[in-house]
Amino acid sequence: MNDSRTGRTVGEMMTRDPLVVRADAPLAEAARLLDRHHISGLPVVDGAGALVGVVSHTDLLRARATEHLWANWPGLAVRHLMTSPALSVGPEATIAEAAHLMERDRVHRLIVVGEDGRTPIGIIATADLVHSMAEERSDG
Repeated sequence: MNDSRTGRTVGEMMTRDPLVVRADAPLAEAARLLDRHHISGLPVVDGAGALVGVVSHTDLLRARATEHLWANWPGLAVRHLMTSPALSVGPEATIAEAAHLMERDRVHRLIVVGEDGRTPIGIIATADLVHSMAEERSDG
């Protein structure tokens, strides 16, 4: 199922093998991963590796800006601040479908899941879609 204008699917454009963080990991671990890898969001998985949410810069900012959360930072786990459920899409989705989901739900990334519908295999982010738009417009 290719996008009629770009001929590309989410699976072709996604970042493969995303870093993930477990729901029971300390928030500080998620912050270190985001910072070290210069990314703005991470899929959150349970003990079996199934997608259960997303933790982002925005979630961590909420903790810093909220007195009660910041005071309890050392005891907070990713599950306490993650956004759940995570918005996901299959690799066969079109770029247009991904853009529509992101706009509708006002998110900056979709987690791409495998055939089981639960295991993160990639991420498609707004930056990927903007890149696709720039390529499409420069080709014409």
